Amino acid sequence: MEDDCRPLLSTEPTGESYSHRGSAGSLDIRTKRPFYVEPRNIVSDDPQERISAEAAILNSRVHYYSRLTGSSDTVLSPPNHVIPTAEEIYIYSPLGTAFKVPDINQASKNPSIVTIFAIWNTMMGTSILSIPWGIKQAGFTLGIIILIFTGLLMLYCCYIVIKSPKAIRGVDTSSWEFPDVCRFYFGKFGQWSSLVFSMVSLVGAMVVYWVLMSNFLYNTGQFIYNHAHNVSTSDSEFGTNGSERVICPYPKTNPGRNDTMSMLCLSTTGNDTSGTSFEHYWSKTSTIPLYLIILLLPLLCFRSASFFARFTFLGTISVLYLIVLVTIKSARLGFHLEFHWFDLSQFYVPEFRLLFPQLTGVLTLAFFIHNCIITLMKSNKNQENNVRDLSLAYLLVGGTYMYVGVLIFAAFPSPPLSKDCIEPNFLDNFSSSDVMVFVARVCLLFQMITVYPLLGYLVRVQIMGQLFGNHYPSFIHILVLNILIVGAGVLMAMFYPNIGSIIRFSGAICGLALVFLLPALVHMFSLREQGRLTWQSAVFHSFLILLGVANLLAQFFM
Repeated sequence: MEDDCRPLLSTEPTGESYSHRGSAGSLDIRTKRPFYVEPRNIVSDDPQERISAEAAILNSRVHYYSRLTGSSDTVLSPPNHVIPTAEEIYIYSPLGTAFKVPDINQASKNPSIVTIFAIWNTMMGTSILSIPWGIKQAGFTLGIIILIFTGLLMLYCCYIVIKSPKAIRGVDTSSWEFPDVCRFYFGKFGQWSSLVFSMVSLVGAMVVYWVLMSNFLYNTGQFIYNHAHNVSTSDSEFGTNGSERVICPYPKTNPGRNDTMSMLCLSTTGNDTSGTSFEHYWSKTSTIPLYLIILLLPLLCFRSASFFARFTFLGTISVLYLIVLVTIKSARLGFHLEFHWFDLSQFYVPEFRLLFPQLTGVLTLAFFIHNCIITLMKSNKNQENNVRDLSLAYLLVGGTYMYVGVLIFAAFPSPPLSKDCIEPNFLDNFSSSDVMVFVARVCLLFQMITVYPLLGYLVRVQIMGQLFGNHYPSFIHILVLNILIVGAGVLMAMFYPNIGSIIRFSGAICGLALVFLLPALVHMFSLREQGRLTWQSAVFHSFLILLGVANLLAQFFM
């Protein structure tokens, strides 16, 4: 009787169990005990619900062996041919219905198309706003070449990362992430270095988010105030005519620009005193970054980030809306291109410029997913298609960046404006009174407000877990960490709100370690252990490391 009171799917082993028969940390399938009901107790006549003779025999055998193994003796444990496979385990009810026990691992797997778009959605971040600016800094032709080349390079390094756990022999690496691989080859130094540079990418993203949230909140408030008070104002004295107004917020940043050229200057109407008072309390760099503290600092202190994870779909909506916005604006503005290969023009930039490392820095972060790609690919149902699906995801991401960057650069109205007026956030080249751009800013603002606590949660889990062994050691610990992160964002938003430079430095720093250095070293160490390391492979992967170093050093000279 005591034996029959055990649960149908027991996770408790009998006696000393069979822990020596399976891999560590996994449940032995012999502990899953199917329950069999005699046919006389089955009342349903539906043949689909009746227990098959084969299943009845199988369950009778399992019951027989379970009686024999009631003690701690495991000699008479059920042999392998008696134990049903995972897909053959059922629970039989007294009513005759056979309930199939789902395989949890298989149920959580995603088809290839879901995996591809999950990678695309994860990679699509704030960097997409800076791609047109990066192409302008490198030159149109060179920018396109660099975008393709960097995408292929990042894809190869990502391929090395997802293959690295499987290359380790004699160890169960099914639950390993890339920091675990680094620890296997380089000890604590490898694990901590990968963790530190991963933190650089996360904190850098949070700083960029704070700058952009300040920007979007400012322009949203400006739009509402102008419409409420019937104020018609110009964001800049340099701008174009017509309904599709494009502006140049900082025209003097172009060294080759003729500031005396004739440009449209709209006059400001309305109450100047109220406008001055409003601008005093609603400043993009003086007050808005501080207002955000009231909203976001409490959200960062939440113990769990599960509530904010429900809004991750907003990222997909925002990116899709940006693509629609870019398409409509480009169709209305038309293309404005002239090819000046090396010479400087009043309205156009050369096709090849020495500022191209700024684009490589931005793209390193734009294509960066190496710290979480193993987790994403584990959920892929067809593991044999991992390389194909990863390649298709990178193709989709690169195509999206190419589409947005090329269209914005080509459609930027030159003349009357210079291509050098393209801002690190290309939305700043549109008036705050533009309704479509206003909607884009509101969508991005709400998305970032929900994603920002998620990024803070990831930083907290990794830092506190490594330092204290607890993700939430105390409220004081969490508050101090969040104040440091928020303080970095506020200072950058107030004194250096250039997202292009923040992105390129963050990308170059974390890219050096997590994209070029550690994957290349791991791959060479793995090949050497297998006796397959050739001098050609060693030279090529050493060249990758040199590219990462050069990419970082070049950012300081731009």
